[in-house]
Amino acid sequence: MSKQKRRMVVFDAAARYYQSGTLSLDELQYWIAFSRVFGIGPVRFKKLLDFFEEDVAAAWQADSKALTEAGLDQKTIESFFKQRATITPEHELERLEKLRIHVITWKDDTYPPLLRKIEYAPPVLYVCGTLTEDDRRYTLGIVGTRKMSTYGRQVTEHFTQELVKGKVTIVSGLALGIDTVAHTTALDAGGRTIAVMASGLDIIYPPTNYNLARRIVESGQGALLTAFPLGVRPEAGNFPARNHIISGLSLGILVTEAPPRSGALITANSALSQGREVFAVPGGIFSPGGAGVNKLIQDGAHPVTNVSDILSSLNIYMIPQYSEAQAVLPENAEEHTLLALLGYEARHIDDLINESGLAADVVSAALTIMELKGMVRQLGGMQYVLAR
Repeated sequence: MSKQKRRMVVFDAAARYYQSGTLSLDELQYWIAFSRVFGIGPVRFKKLLDFFEEDVAAAWQADSKALTEAGLDQKTIESFFKQRATITPEHELERLEKLRIHVITWKDDTYPPLLRKIEYAPPVLYVCGTLTEDDRRYTLGIVGTRKMSTYGRQVTEHFTQELVKGKVTIVSGLALGIDTVAHTTALDAGGRTIAVMASGLDIIYPPTNYNLARRIVESGQGALLTAFPLGVRPEAGNFPARNHIISGLSLGILVTEAPPRSGALITANSALSQGREVFAVPGGIFSPGGAGVNKLIQDGAHPVTNVSDILSSLNIYMIPQYSEAQAVLPENAEEHTLLALLGYEARHIDDLINESGLAADVVSAALTIMELKGMVRQLGGMQYVLAR
């Protein structure tokens, strides 16, 4: 496939370039420019933001003395100066606008909230297609081997179809095998899917998935997403970062089939490090594709044989009810009071009653409604936490 044809997916995109809701275009062009600089990742970029009081233009134009004071080492500064000489911020912005690529930064409310919580969340995301509110809240990563068996295909299709019925957005990596089946099945079932790429959005990889990538965008059923700027090729070192984003976007990861040495296991390990749930479909003990998932189960992953195992574990089995309840039941003073008392550490209802000053029946009724709305979760024993 020619370079020109690979770029068609973004030219034909049924999507619109949009300006950041927080940043001006003048500011945004420098965020984009920094995303092109190899060696300045989330940690160093945060140092620059802090030192220059979020004036990214000043950081971009800074001299060696200021960058040293900001916390960059000399080797990084020298590398930055060499790269800066080859990058024109306003031209980067123009290229993205022509290709109708969305840009989302740390500063935007549209930045995926689950991804924002992880360590080393990318400062800039490039998106082609559409993202919805549900894509920000109810997502599950499905990953597995490129060399899938008939069993692996059947399992992936089954779980994807059932998850889509529960209004769960499927996240995967656009790779051959399990990833392709997960994306395609989600689309066929009328659901939503996000394909996370290990390259710039102008380079679809593998090329054989060009039509799938185009379908994701033009169907309005999902998006292509990457932390890599235009022109970045899918080099081997990019895939662990891609996997880190797949798990970061997701409430949990489902591995349907994987051998002992598989990129899917890297994604699962990323999920564990991010505090996300890992689910694995048991495989045959004599099957090469079963060895990796069975080892995950031995190491503590949730063994799953049906979709309800996943939905109940993540407490997302009532998503359609959540949406309906949110549409007809607005927040009130009692809910605001209880939300202020709740966090991600379990709180007993008795403590909430005592600290809120509300009557027991009022607190009980409010928590029930809040659970229907997806605002809180009950962990059992009348213990409550904020929903994710």
